[in-house]
Amino acid sequence: MEIRDILKHLREKHHLTQEQLAERLQVTRQAVSRWETGETQPNTDTLKLLSQVYDVSINTLLGSPRQLVCQCCGMPLNEDSFISREPDGSYNEDYCRWCYQDGGFVYPSKESMIDFLVEHMPNPHNEGEETRRAQYDAYLSQLKHWK
Repeated sequence: MEIRDILKHLREKHHLTQEQLAERLQVTRQAVSRWETGETQPNTDTLKLLSQVYDVSINTLLGSPRQLVCQCCGMPLNEDSFISREPDGSYNEDYCRWCYQDGGFVYPSKESMIDFLVEHMPNPHNEGEETRRAQYDAYLSQLKHWK
């Protein structure tokens, strides 16, 4: 779906007229109309407001152009329900809801994250613990949170 179609679909899904949405966002009805015809697109601040109004991530509003990955554990964030939220309810598209909660990180160190992975992730090739720890460390070190 294109951005214009997504915006119109979400507005209709929430039973809002263009005028009602414009009022909530403090923009003109014509601005909403131009977004829905593809003439223009909402700016970054307006996308944040739309994200809150519709309770979807900005990535979803934009048609999921990026494959989001948790920058703490590496899990794909392919559903909005997997994405963490800030204390104000806004989405934090960098982290999953299991690694980042209530404005803070669940795992205080990379070592604690590795401990969790070693204990909970499958080990189909029966690798030794040291090998698995080294593999997890190498992978996690590539993620923004652990650099």
